[in-house]
Amino acid sequence: MKKRQTIKYIVFDTLSAMVAWASLFLFRKLVLEHTAFHDAAGVFSDTNFWTGLVAVPLGWLSLYTIMGTYRGVLRKARLKEFLDTLGATLIGVVVLFFLLLIDDATTTYWYYYSTFLFLLVVHFVLTYACRVVITSQTVRRVHSRRLGFPTLMIGCGGKALQTYLDLENQETYSGNLFVGYIAAEDGVAGGGKLDGIMPMLGGPGDLRRIVEEKGVEEVIIALEEEQRGRIAPLLRTLNTCGDLIIKITPEARDIIMGTVKQDSIFHSPFIIINNRLMSEWQYSVKRLADIVLSLVAMVVLSPVYLVTAIIVKATSPGPVFYAQERIGYHGRPFRMHKFRSMYVDAEQMGPALSKDNDPRITPFGRFMRKVRLDEIPQFWNVLRGTMSIVGPRPERQFYIDQIVRRAPEYLLLQRVKPGITSWGQVKYGYASNVDEMVERLRYDLLYIDNMSLTTDIKIMIYTAKIIVQGRGK
Repeated sequence: MKKRQTIKYIVFDTLSAMVAWASLFLFRKLVLEHTAFHDAAGVFSDTNFWTGLVAVPLGWLSLYTIMGTYRGVLRKARLKEFLDTLGATLIGVVVLFFLLLIDDATTTYWYYYSTFLFLLVVHFVLTYACRVVITSQTVRRVHSRRLGFPTLMIGCGGKALQTYLDLENQETYSGNLFVGYIAAEDGVAGGGKLDGIMPMLGGPGDLRRIVEEKGVEEVIIALEEEQRGRIAPLLRTLNTCGDLIIKITPEARDIIMGTVKQDSIFHSPFIIINNRLMSEWQYSVKRLADIVLSLVAMVVLSPVYLVTAIIVKATSPGPVFYAQERIGYHGRPFRMHKFRSMYVDAEQMGPALSKDNDPRITPFGRFMRKVRLDEIPQFWNVLRGTMSIVGPRPERQFYIDQIVRRAPEYLLLQRVKPGITSWGQVKYGYASNVDEMVERLRYDLLYIDNMSLTTDIKIMIYTAKIIVQGRGK
């Protein structure tokens, strides 16, 4: 359903952009240049017309993708759709005007003003008209209960029951299709007030499995007052389960403090946890920058790759590259690649972290670590999308289990893709034991709290400085 809805938006956005572009050409010929109708037909022999008919819609689709238009297509609100379409249209028309239209020969500025306003109005009206029809159809399907979003309830007491009844009896159905509930603690066999209404699926220890098996999109935490202390560990687990919508039933003090958000004046009030740490356009630009910079780095550094590979092979027997399983975005394992900096079978006695004067590290490996040379094969991981250039360093599950026992907040790092460099790497460097990993954690948590494109740029600048000065730990 979600894929089909996205295709609808893309098709109608493309058609709207093509019609708006064609209309602009005819408007300039017939109205601004006062060309006779039969002569205006000559516009169809203009190569600029046909080039624009292909290139301009592609440009619009790129802009919409960057702005996150095609994300959450089944949950769009018509007012937000209006504002988002208006903002995107204004940005796109300004770009088109200065790239393609401002060079048109004319004797009056009125020609420019008319061209700009015509394209702005026509493109917006056509695009929004199509979108509002698609969105309205989806909204009607939700309100008529023909479309719902798989929802998990956490809690089984009076608060959970009242929340369920409020959602079921509200004036406009919000689309919550409950797949079941879990208790706030493990080991509860049942007996909750939701029994007979929805199935009990387990406890907090089963959260990740349930989310994956049931395709859960939304989680509602409705705990009793004495259970509120369990919310923090629940959120830490949920933050590793994907881009879920997480809602918490509020207490009176939450409403007074203004932490309660509502999607609609007709819907029940909730504290809504936002899992998106940056705006959609920043996520898009970050991913685009990852792809471009990785490609450039792999091409520019190709001689470095070759020379490094030769030296690694010549100074120590064994393979040039070293691949190891690490835990990445949302707790998913992946293979991270590096130039081998240790002797073969360095960990035959089990996992161990590197330390100062570590005898397992080759002489050339020690130099590579100083200047971060061993990390450059990870641009391949970035290109594939399992890593980003900037993000917390990924660890092995063996060490994550130890860190989480001491600092459960480590799981919050899995809300973002791991990176080649990070604020923790810049400020702390490699960790040689779990104590140092926990110490480095506070820098990476600080990065997540302040995550932005500006922060990424600063970290890359600091990393470059460390590489040039050879201060890598």
